[in-house]
Amino acid sequence: MKTGSHEIDMTEGALVPKILSFSIPLMLSGILQLLFNAADIIVVGQFTSAQAMAAVGSTGSLNNLIINIFLGLSIGSSVLMARYYGAHSQKNIHDLVHTSILLSLVCGLILVVLGLILARPLLTLMGTPYDVIDQAVLYMRIVFLGMPAMLTYDFGAGILRAIGDTKRPLAYLFISGIINVCLNLFFVIVFSMGVAGVALATIISQYISATLIIRCMMNTDSSYKLNLKELRIDRDKFFHIVKIGLPAGVQGAVFSISNVLIQSSINSFGSIAVAGNTASSNIEGFVYTAMNSIYQASTNFTSQNVGAHKKERITPVLLSCLAIVTVVGVALGGIAVLFSHQLLGIYSSDPDVIAYGIGRLNVICLTYFLCGLMDTVCGSIRGLGYSIAPTIVSLTGACGLRILWIYTVFQANRTLFTLYLSYPASWLVTFIVHLICYIIFFNRWKKTDSTTAPVRA
Repeated sequence: MKTGSHEIDMTEGALVPKILSFSIPLMLSGILQLLFNAADIIVVGQFTSAQAMAAVGSTGSLNNLIINIFLGLSIGSSVLMARYYGAHSQKNIHDLVHTSILLSLVCGLILVVLGLILARPLLTLMGTPYDVIDQAVLYMRIVFLGMPAMLTYDFGAGILRAIGDTKRPLAYLFISGIINVCLNLFFVIVFSMGVAGVALATIISQYISATLIIRCMMNTDSSYKLNLKELRIDRDKFFHIVKIGLPAGVQGAVFSISNVLIQSSINSFGSIAVAGNTASSNIEGFVYTAMNSIYQASTNFTSQNVGAHKKERITPVLLSCLAIVTVVGVALGGIAVLFSHQLLGIYSSDPDVIAYGIGRLNVICLTYFLCGLMDTVCGSIRGLGYSIAPTIVSLTGACGLRILWIYTVFQANRTLFTLYLSYPASWLVTFIVHLICYIIFFNRWKKTDSTTAPVRA
């Protein structure tokens, strides 16, 4: 099978240079994607009010709760694409591409309906402050109108990344990100549209990035070429996507439930605390998305080598990714803490908001590398084809422990510091259990004589 200039053969050659070549554009892509939301928060924080800023920030964990199950399916699509690419199976690639894009559109339309219906009741259930909730509902409903575009981009970008192309998704996000920032300023400053303006800017930019990635896939001569007339759901590919992606999506959703509970606890401290937490969370997001690129590298590199039956490369992939993610997490987390006052000042000039933000950053960012280690091992397990097991481990070790912490340790000492400590505790425990599971699953997979590398539960 012909390898294009944008593609990476992950089954041959030195690992670290290829992992970095894959991950660095992906890091930048993730940072640009975060700028969509960060631009929303910065603009409303600087040109409207702390309440508007809190309104935008208070929807984040709830949005993720609703969206993550569907985003998990894009992980399943990407894992299969990497495997078929490693095995040079052009027919499987063709069927997967057309199934994935149609699936993304259907899931996006479902999300539009869910967002419009559930916004107010769920935000009310979370205890969103009364001076924030109306703006939060408006922001959330508008943002969900962009879900078809968001999922189309994520599925399409996942396909490109599975064959090693992380540069073109970066370029498309850069274009749409610049448009998003300009529209934010235009709608808020010129038309005084507040949270509605930043939400509208976000969905316009999402439709632009989705259009660019679809155009890219339609105009290629490679094996992943997209023909809109051939869009259909291949039953076999659909069930394989669901088998891998649904557990990942459920994991993300349940993680979001624990974050919703934490957000509800933060809401009890008032809108200023919510605003400070929102600003800090956005800064942390830049560290997380850099580490997440290594998680995606571990998944795709492992899956390509599974497809090519390169058993000897799989553990070195994991070890290389663990080393890289540790360096990235420690370095970027340390920078965030060192310049916390200046970074938080970008989001708000209110000293109380900044003080609350620093309190969170000092706990999360100094220990964030543990989250990177946890995710990277989980990615390698999924690349091997095991999806249900890492989901159970994550739900028990991270989510279960975090929820237990909220109802025990936090109740005994109701401070934000105690609440934030639930994060590193859950990351460390889950990383250790994931590592044990990887050793078991890798040894089991290595002994198989299968030539088809089937998807496992």
